[in-house]
Amino acid sequence: MSAVKELAMQRNVVVCCGSGGVGKTTSAAALAVEAATLGRRACVVTIDPARRLADALGLGELTNEPRQVEGPWSGELWALMLDTKTTFDALVTKYASDPAQAERIISNRLYRNVSGALSGTQEYMAMEKLHELYATERFDLIVIDTPPTRNALDFLDAPRRLTKLLDNRIFRLLIMPTSSYLRAVSAATQRVLRTIARVVGAEVVDDAVAFFEAFEGMEQGFRERAQAVIELLSDDATAFVVVASPRRDATAEAVFFADKLVEAGLGVDGVIVNRMQPTYGDRDIALPPDASSALRLLAANRDSFEALAASEHNQLADLRAAAGDAAISYVPMLLDDVHDLGGLDLVRAHL
Repeated sequence: MSAVKELAMQRNVVVCCGSGGVGKTTSAAALAVEAATLGRRACVVTIDPARRLADALGLGELTNEPRQVEGPWSGELWALMLDTKTTFDALVTKYASDPAQAERIISNRLYRNVSGALSGTQEYMAMEKLHELYATERFDLIVIDTPPTRNALDFLDAPRRLTKLLDNRIFRLLIMPTSSYLRAVSAATQRVLRTIARVVGAEVVDDAVAFFEAFEGMEQGFRERAQAVIELLSDDATAFVVVASPRRDATAEAVFFADKLVEAGLGVDGVIVNRMQPTYGDRDIALPPDASSALRLLAANRDSFEALAASEHNQLADLRAAAGDAAISYVPMLLDDVHDLGGLDLVRAHL
């Protein structure tokens, strides 16, 4: 059994990581197709707001809810694209103590800015979406297509950073009930708030205080789910696949990510290298003395491609070292871009 097939068959979560433009979305989708072909219920999730996953699956669009993809497999294939604000709104609505609390949060101006544009919110909500999908037990395998490498690190670290935020002394102070809040805020603290208000405006400070007060009672739920995702990412049922191409910059990014995964104690379970130059046979075959000039030109052309293929394999030496015992799968450069299920099946066959 190939390494990729083993991941698709035996794991519950596969996180695909890599820099932009290396075929990461295609690899994630091919993994999910393999799982569906093996009879499993698979869901592939993209955190990247681009439409590459929908294009690869031959779909017009994807939403924040799983959409089933029909195909010639014995299992099921589903796909979705993370909508950060919709996920955040649904989370608030679900875990608020009552509809009034949910409305106070969703209508808060600070919340609207945080849920739609603040750096890091996308990664937090990706964590929540993974938790939501896993908790439903609808799927045997969830494949996560992460943003380009450095942002994917934010995704992996989001549960820990959220836990640190919730444990922060200032945050705990601001989420106290109004009466306790007024007793707890000293005269010195009020002077600091007034100073901040003069800089950013009193409305901003009021919105911030109202935002944290509205979250009263919900922080424990966020903390528990963050801890659950930390445990899920560390579980043996979760695998991390680094996706790369033989480009020098993409290989360096893949090595960087592999090292970070090892440092985090997560490890690398597989490596996929896309767009490799294929080889064309034995370069040592001697041409006959009377070979035509056209044949000699073809042989020289073949030797040039073989030299390029050898150079690409040498370029991957650092990545092979960083991957440790993880198996490396190579996908050759294809004639066309992958834009439908037929193309995905071709990639799957190579993997």
